[in-house]
Amino acid sequence: MSKIPDDNVYTEEHEYLHETDQKGVVTIGITDYAQGELGDVVYVDLPAVGTKFDKMEPFGTIEAVKAVSELFCPVAGEVVEVNTAIEGDPSVVNKDPYGGGWMIKLKVRKPAEIEELLGPAEYASHIGQ
Repeated sequence: MSKIPDDNVYTEEHEYLHETDQKGVVTIGITDYAQGELGDVVYVDLPAVGTKFDKMEPFGTIEAVKAVSELFCPVAGEVVEVNTAIEGDPSVVNKDPYGGGWMIKLKVRKPAEIEELLGPAEYASHIGQ
């Protein structure tokens, strides 16, 4: 059974969004379910700080033994920080997707888009839990 923290919101494509203590800045990564489906993560390609994305625009790729998948930006915004630690050790995404395995921090351009994402119960239903 996949972990689904109550303090995150989710996309149908298995990204999570976590609001930080910094106003208007969110942390984005992939869910525990997604890392489990992918298998051992061997490479993550992330954008540069300052890159802007629209809602659900691909912001990078994640490569695992089984597959290569695009990463989708849950909301529109600008990258303010990139987790360079996972570029050096992508296995952290498997070990700790909601902690050390986060991918980018984003300054949200349209806060109302957050409300359009799936809540924890909706995401659990989406993945059949």
